[in-house]
Amino acid sequence: MRNCFFCFLFLSNVLFVFSQRLPDEVFMSSIKTIKFSRYGEPLSYPIYTLNSSDKLMLDFDDVDGGVKNYFFSIRLCNADWTPAQLSYFDYVRGYSQARISTYRNSSISLTRYTHYLAIFPDRNLQPIKSGNYILSVFLNGDTSRVAFTKRLLVVDPKISIAVQVSQPFTQQYFQSHHRLQVQIDTKNFEVRYPQQQVQLKILQNFRWDNHITLTSPTFIRPEQLQYSNEMEMIFPAGKEFRWLNLRSFRLLGDRIRKQQNTDSSFSLFVKEDLPRMPRQYFYYNDLNGMFINETIENINPLWNADYAKVHFTYRPSGGVRFNNQDLVVFGELTNYGKDPSAVMEFNEEKGVYETDMFLKQGYYDYQYATKEIFNGKNRFVLSKTENDTWETENSYMVLVYYRPLGGRYDELFAVRQVNSQFNRGLR
Repeated sequence: MRNCFFCFLFLSNVLFVFSQRLPDEVFMSSIKTIKFSRYGEPLSYPIYTLNSSDKLMLDFDDVDGGVKNYFFSIRLCNADWTPAQLSYFDYVRGYSQARISTYRNSSISLTRYTHYLAIFPDRNLQPIKSGNYILSVFLNGDTSRVAFTKRLLVVDPKISIAVQVSQPFTQQYFQSHHRLQVQIDTKNFEVRYPQQQVQLKILQNFRWDNHITLTSPTFIRPEQLQYSNEMEMIFPAGKEFRWLNLRSFRLLGDRIRKQQNTDSSFSLFVKEDLPRMPRQYFYYNDLNGMFINETIENINPLWNADYAKVHFTYRPSGGVRFNNQDLVVFGELTNYGKDPSAVMEFNEEKGVYETDMFLKQGYYDYQYATKEIFNGKNRFVLSKTENDTWETENSYMVLVYYRPLGGRYDELFAVRQVNSQFNRGLR
């Protein structure tokens, strides 16, 4: 009985701590270069198919160096990322946490760091229900010492969906936005009350800050649900992401204007960026806001690659700062604007925004965005710095959640990823 009591207290503490944590947050400044993706696909989203042989890979650096005892655990959430009202062992098979036992100290690099790697699911910790999960990494098995959190999707594919990307019909958005249409096939899974049981979420380039939520189908037909409300299903198209080639600190990339190195560090200065408001659209292959760690030298980029302090400069129109708005470097490299170093400071003397970031060797996509408050939440707007053009290539991900009548959490029954260049027809 005593052991059961302490176990209950421990699990209660785990649930309380996780309920206070938001996904995709970094709480320790020493944690750098977090990647969580499908194994062998660093530009993919962490999606695990229930009861499959899928493998995900989580890796990150700790620039404090040395060896620390990191653990991870997961927390089931609803579609809106609020904690699901289930006991931990109702959705996990195994233990409440797993230790990250694979690590390696950096070598042949000026920057001292330790690289950590974990494969998910762990043999001692596996999800047994579909839905949204928050994966949390913490120190020494203490759930109050959280290093960072990441989103994780576990899907149980029970329905099929088709998605189409097209130009909007509305004149106001015809040249600047993408319109999506979604069709759900319910032939193999009965949905009696779709307005209460089915929920859609649509993400552009894996962003959650501007995702769309749909709860009511536009049309309900036998064995089919259609979502095609144009005013609810459009995204600003933006433009292709700017790029930064940091694969080598010896042979500088095309967007580096100078470097100032010492015996112990690298400092790189990116060419001054300008607004892309009136400029003509040009297509080039980008990573849709993500980054990949790689080098042109014959070394392992995980623990042999080096870090550099990278200086970004943005000159607004007329050298005038934005009124009551922060300007941020936006993309996966800054955790989509959440990293403190993403926020740029305005240099009154030069009339430019500036910031420094500590980045590992690799290839990075980024844009500039204004940070605004909308309905009490941060929203990152690209239209004032990058402009919107409907020809832009973007990736879209559609998530279909289902909650049975009387259910206590949202199950994830379908995930579909499409591209605005290649999915112009319903498929």
